[in-house]
Amino acid sequence: MNKLELISTLKNRADISKSEASEIVQIFFDSMTDALGRGERVEIRGLCSFFVKNYKSYTGRNPKTGEKVTIEPKKLPFFKCGKELKERVDY
Repeated sequence: MNKLELISTLKNRADISKSEASEIVQIFFDSMTDALGRGERVEIRGLCSFFVKNYKSYTGRNPKTGEKVTIEPKKLPFFKCGKELKERVDY
């Protein structure tokens, strides 16, 4: 399922216009993105959680030249599946 399919499903189930459904989905995604940007955890009970993992700086190697390169510290978003979702997918 992609974003357009999600909008279409919301439109049909809630009996609202496509533009209203699109706005709702966009507000949802923007809110999640803003929370993760602030370093907060986003949890949707029974479905999943999203959180930001911090990585320290380290020395890596350029695979092409073998030269040592300093990798800057970074933050990456992570997804963790909820128990109910695991059970529904695994049957």
